[in-house]
Amino acid sequence: MNMSQSQSNAALLLARILLAVLFIMGGWSKMMNPAGGAGYIASVGLPGWLIYPAIVAELGGGLLILVGFQTRLVALFMALFTVFLALVFHNYFSLAADDKMYMFQYLNFYKNLGMAGGFLALAASGAGGWSADRA
Repeated sequence: MNMSQSQSNAALLLARILLAVLFIMGGWSKMMNPAGGAGYIASVGLPGWLIYPAIVAELGGGLLILVGFQTRLVALFMALFTVFLALVFHNYFSLAADDKMYMFQYLNFYKNLGMAGGFLALAASGAGGWSADRA
């Protein structure tokens, strides 16, 4: 079944909204509590100052995806960023299956991979007609 142009534009807009909302909310919460985010980043051995580029990536990348500006490039960056986050912050491979954090990290790892897949689909398709890219 072929989608009409209008249906395709609506689906791509909905995809952008659903992908963007998590990153916009995450970036916003990090911006409201940068010390907490810096502590979490430091807990995995990275420097806490990386909270500031993380805020820019999440909030900025999420907003750019939402409005559909430079979508292919931003979506590719967000796909790579999301895989990085999965590997660094949700690495469940070293946890025992009975560890209380195992299932949490397991689910978040694969959630991130799924989001990366969505971003790659946007990178391949573009933002659609209802976007800043098409304006």
